[in-house]
Amino acid sequence: MTNIPPQAQLGEMITGYWISQAIYAAAKFGIADLLNEGSLTVDELATATATKPDLLYRHLRALASVGIFAEEDHKRFSLTPLAEPLRSDIQGSQRSLALMMGEDQYRAWGNLADTVETGDNAYEKVFGKPIFDHLAEQPEKARIFDDAMTGIHGRETGAIIDAYDFSGINVIADIGGGNGSKISSILQSYPDMKGILFDLPHVVGRTRPNIEAAGLSGRCQLVDGDFFQSVPAGADAYIMRHIIHDWDDEKSLTILKNCHSVMSSGSKLLLVESVIPPGNDPFMGKFLDLAMMLIPGGKERTENEYHELYDKAGFDLVRIVPTSTEVSVIEGVRR
Repeated sequence: MTNIPPQAQLGEMITGYWISQAIYAAAKFGIADLLNEGSLTVDELATATATKPDLLYRHLRALASVGIFAEEDHKRFSLTPLAEPLRSDIQGSQRSLALMMGEDQYRAWGNLADTVETGDNAYEKVFGKPIFDHLAEQPEKARIFDDAMTGIHGRETGAIIDAYDFSGINVIADIGGGNGSKISSILQSYPDMKGILFDLPHVVGRTRPNIEAAGLSGRCQLVDGDFFQSVPAGADAYIMRHIIHDWDDEKSLTILKNCHSVMSSGSKLLLVESVIPPGNDPFMGKFLDLAMMLIPGGKERTENEYHELYDKAGFDLVRIVPTSTEVSVIEGVRR
């Protein structure tokens, strides 16, 4: 294997956004959907996407060079295994993720140096308000966000259910449950369990059809509200996936203490998050931590930091259950 000089390796990293933005543009044009039935010429693709054929050709040629689409004779392009997940009609689609990352979040990442220097939230600086307030006012962006989260977390849900035994839980409350994919999968895996999905009013409104489509309306109660104010009582386990990492310690403690106030002694708190390991080994959570810093203003945490957070909120951290993905189930019990 040829050794790549450090300068060349670094150069590839520095220009990494060239590829991510090229993927974003292809997702925006819906190229993968257009190629689903078979290869098309660049002229056919340009007509369908209202783009300029010569420029679209250069765009797709570049993506084909890294395995996303394949160029055939006569400037025809077809799908490849790497391009397939950009289709919008498949389970685990990454199209919405590409759109979300390539638009608003890309602009926020451009302010990384400023955030590290000043502490100002990058997303708020670009858009004038926090991300969740912005999404509440932008239904299409909110839909893309929901779809992107499904694309990210879909693989995690099965891994969580495989790794963690939910037996013995009669009622589980999914705090910040989003589009309902997680609680639906848990309830379908545990037919005797009932659920409560809690989120902001505009989120619950988008989620209700998903719960109905899953046939869980009779077993899953939908409650809207603000977890900084209160959370619903009546569950013996409270689960949050990628919620606490959105917030700093002060706001996270507010959420956890609101859970604590409605829980019985011995009730379970289950946080699903990336737990930052020590050392220099690659771990996606270390870069996800930067995304949390820039977008909502939160952070990923180490095991020790979770112990401290649980203790301050009135919970004992019992164990951390790893999954086959980079997230773990951080189990605590109410004191």
